[in-house]
Amino acid sequence: MERTDLRYSAYLNILREELMPAMGCTEPIAIAYAAAAAKKILGETPQRVEIEASDNIIKNVKSVVVPNTGNLKGIEAAAIAGIIAGDANKALEVISKVSDNQRKAIKEFLDSKEVTVKASKSGLIFDIVVKAFSEDSCAAVQISHYHTNIVRITKNDETVHNTLPCDDVSPSHKTDRSIMNVEDILDFAESVDIAEVKDVLQRQIEYNMAIANEGIIGKWGANVGSVLLDTWGSDDIKVRAKALAAAGSDARMSGCELPVVIVSGSGNQGLATSVPVIEYAKELKVEQETLYRALVVSNLVTIHQKTGIGRLSAYCGAVSAGVGAGAGITWICGGGFKEVAHTIVNALAIVSGIVCDGAKPSCAGKIASAVEAGILGYHMYKNGQQFYGGDGIIQKGVENTIKNIGRLGSVGMKETDKEIIKMMLGK
Repeated sequence: MERTDLRYSAYLNILREELMPAMGCTEPIAIAYAAAAAKKILGETPQRVEIEASDNIIKNVKSVVVPNTGNLKGIEAAAIAGIIAGDANKALEVISKVSDNQRKAIKEFLDSKEVTVKASKSGLIFDIVVKAFSEDSCAAVQISHYHTNIVRITKNDETVHNTLPCDDVSPSHKTDRSIMNVEDILDFAESVDIAEVKDVLQRQIEYNMAIANEGIIGKWGANVGSVLLDTWGSDDIKVRAKALAAAGSDARMSGCELPVVIVSGSGNQGLATSVPVIEYAKELKVEQETLYRALVVSNLVTIHQKTGIGRLSAYCGAVSAGVGAGAGITWICGGGFKEVAHTIVNALAIVSGIVCDGAKPSCAGKIASAVEAGILGYHMYKNGQQFYGGDGIIQKGVENTIKNIGRLGSVGMKETDKEIIKMMLGK
């Protein structure tokens, strides 16, 4: 693919837009970001705070520890962490620096001030509004569609910033993802000037492997990664690949204060997409440039799948990431378009039934299963085996199968999502 090709610049921009650092689960961190921005607009520490959140935000915040808060969980904790200690200029690293005094102040605010949570009435799948009130002033910040997308800011009911005209809820953000397809992704990965992607990919390698190793060394969540290694040993690359990815998830779901480079708005997807590929590169002793190109494959294949599904869904995002990792591993093992395409289809046929019931320690187990499916999808085709069009939701042609998965996640699982949320809220 030539650098003058519009697709080249599009894929380059997509990588730069998606591979950003975040500390903690991205939904509570998005709430902290909105809260920090609301305090900045208010100009003082508020006396009370009101948060409106869509059901999918509530689902993904309920069970995870907010980092740097002393093991606090929930929407209220995320918002007040942003109010007390947040730096709105740091986006998804908004609460990466919190002092002991600030941690104490967060708890005191939660114990003594009014903090209320309401369900969003906007109808958006991804919607957060944080309102901060002083004695005589009010500031509100709304984030919609994706984690850093501030669409509306008001102060004392006066609009300060608005990117959504009238009631239009269609996101007008970022590079057009509809151009994406697997064949072009491989073409781009094999031709991109590495200097143009090296910085974002090297940061992904360093950040994600650091928290993955911490997940193995420390005691985090359900310790899925350690269980895998203790049970099946560390000699098998297939075991190490899924164990390290799972361990990183366990750490971040339990409040580890190390950052992660996210993919499709998710740190868990960032880990599952990258860590197995990095571990395979070490095993195969490939050159660093080869690893970078394999990560281009895995990241873009994950993003391509998620484009049709959307940021939040009842469809588990770890599946898309595990499949993306399988594509990157296939490429790093010498596979071309045919091998990568069959790996994707095989893996999707195996694990597309995993549901998302919010962010929490069991995400690590789902990551392990998804990475296993990605690796199995490759070895199936390598051994002359595959699933065929007409087998369930699989259709002939990788793009047709990916389109079906998008339909399943965005349309078919809407009612599933509602029931999952009701169960989680005890309704």
